[in-house]
Amino acid sequence: MSVAFVSGASRGLGAVIARRLAADGFAVAVNYAKGREGAERVVADIREAGGTAAAFGGDVTDEAAVAELIERVRAELGPVTVLVANATGPQPEVPVDRLEWQDHLDQLAFFVKSPTLLLRAVLPDMRAARRGRVVQIGSDMFERALPGFSAYNAAKGAQWGLTRTWARELGHEGITVNLVAPGWVPVERHGELSDADLAGYLSEVPLGRIGEPADVAAAVAYLASDDAAFVTGQRITVNGGHNMD
Repeated sequence: MSVAFVSGASRGLGAVIARRLAADGFAVAVNYAKGREGAERVVADIREAGGTAAAFGGDVTDEAAVAELIERVRAELGPVTVLVANATGPQPEVPVDRLEWQDHLDQLAFFVKSPTLLLRAVLPDMRAARRGRVVQIGSDMFERALPGFSAYNAAKGAQWGLTRTWARELGHEGITVNLVAPGWVPVERHGELSDADLAGYLSEVPLGRIGEPADVAAAVAYLASDDAAFVTGQRITVNGGHNMD
């Protein structure tokens, strides 16, 4: 059974992605930083549905923690051949006249440092298997370029750059690297949404509905599957056509 590691999977998109991959037959390492109870609920759901999963706590922005984390995953579930880099942190709106270098570093930690550490840790497993699937979770905010989100958008742009470079670098080893860019998909961290917020957003979405976590999970599941064996270095935007390339 192939093992998929999903960072930041105790809630939100990560939890739904973990459940979907388990339903598709992967043994899933459900990673969390602080949400142990949430991660254990995800694992319980997967096992109740007949799947295989275990929860693994660890800060995926810390080099030593990542190395130790992946070793635990190997020992309990086996070598990792699917990596979903989903973990994120706060995304504050910061006008450029108050923008500090630390604001950039805070975003780069999740969208550049963490994926780099995770890929480096699981790469020996993928190379040994001559098969690997790396799926980064990006954002359509990079195209929308909303004011006040300089640090977030810069980091998301860098994340896309990593995806393209790694795809070229690792393709000859049977490892694909792609990115899924969701639009606005409300999850727990967004809190309560007003009717005005929803109406304003939906007026710009050709498919006329808000995104759901399952929409994103479906795209990830495809890229993790054998059906996507000839797809690499690509960006799949999941936002109902809110913006189009």
